[in-house]
Amino acid sequence: MNDWLTYGLNGRDSATVKTCTILCRTHIIPALGARKLRDLSAEDVDKWLATKAKTHSTRTLQGLHGCLNRAIKRAMARDKVKRNVVALCSVPKGREGCPSKALTFAQAEAVLQTAESSRMYAYIVLSLLTGARTEELRALTWDHVNLDGAPDASPPIPPHVAVWRSVRAGGDTKTRKSRRTLALPRRCVDLLRQHQSAQQGEQGEAWSDNGLVFASATGKPLDAANVRRDFRNAIKDAEGVDPTEWTPRELRHSFVSLLSDNGIPLEEISRLVGHSSTAVTEAVYRKQIRPVLQGGAVAMDRIFDRDW
Repeated sequence: MNDWLTYGLNGRDSATVKTCTILCRTHIIPALGARKLRDLSAEDVDKWLATKAKTHSTRTLQGLHGCLNRAIKRAMARDKVKRNVVALCSVPKGREGCPSKALTFAQAEAVLQTAESSRMYAYIVLSLLTGARTEELRALTWDHVNLDGAPDASPPIPPHVAVWRSVRAGGDTKTRKSRRTLALPRRCVDLLRQHQSAQQGEQGEAWSDNGLVFASATGKPLDAANVRRDFRNAIKDAEGVDPTEWTPRELRHSFVSLLSDNGIPLEEISRLVGHSSTAVTEAVYRKQIRPVLQGGAVAMDRIFDRDW
């Protein structure tokens, strides 16, 4: 495991290296590190994963299985062992994680009103009103924001934001279909103008110009922990919202929920959030998608328009 952590993760994103290191040093090495590799059996791995499943999520179990699997593959390639027993083991279902949730319209209004005086205001508004992922907003640059559009074009082009990058390794978005250009609501256009002006006004000698729309006080990229902390501070006084129970990514869930509640078709929501298909949207946001099976009955009542 130590050999894989030292040499097998070259070229990987620093966050990936950090995650793998934590998983290995916290879970794999303490439990299995003393075993001779040639003596490790599939039954040993099954029992170990089953024990971990009692206290950890399925996603964590997948990470553990993946790290151990890749480490032993590396050992096989170097003739340390003849076969990879981890490849014979499936990942059990772990504990249920924290369910995702979405702000109601009243809560969303309270969040927007409370956050108005914070540095996070533009970030929160853009996330809630466009559904962009938090890693996409952290990588957003001003050259991908068009606040004027082209009203004289045929057809007219509205103000828009090009969501083409993220803070993921290589700067790519989560999937190919995640690259999308979104028209901006008027509220976002006005607020981004104010945000840009305020940002230009605070650029002193310590400013590092990275062209980022959302940056630290010195122009440097924001990290996930700072965004989460500042978001919770910004909404701490919002009525009906406990800041400790909410994260920035749930603004995206709220975007989906609010659109669905207002009758926007699932296909359109899927395109807006950058999913490859509606199946992905349903799987990820099933609790935020308003059931539409009553649509047939509603349509037939309208078609036949009879008073029974």
